[in-house]
Amino acid sequence: MANAINWFELPANNFQRAVKFYQEVLDTELSYFENGDLQMGFFPTDNNGVGGCITYGNGNKPHAEGSLVYLNGGEDLTNPLDRVESAGGKVVMPKTSIGENGFMAIFMDSEGNRVAFHSMK
Repeated sequence: MANAINWFELPANNFQRAVKFYQEVLDTELSYFENGDLQMGFFPTDNNGVGGCITYGNGNKPHAEGSLVYLNGGEDLTNPLDRVESAGGKVVMPKTSIGENGFMAIFMDSEGNRVAFHSMK
């Protein structure tokens, strides 16, 4: 098994708001898929790593408890973390050293999901 995780979905109450939040925070564009009531906004990937999306309409609900998804914070997670609050989220754990494993931070997204960043710097 190459990776323990191969896909993740972050549920949204308001799809457009969630897409706008992640595009601003990650400074990237998401691609879209729509099929009836199901809407998905896909995070960029090189097709060799873990992929994921924002999803609306499949019965999932945003949550602040349970599993924690760590997004790639890039070279230094300070950059996307600094954009969280202006994009409509809230930082709940600032950038924190995890020793030789780099740094992490936890935030609440615009939909109420608890999400984290990881970077080596």
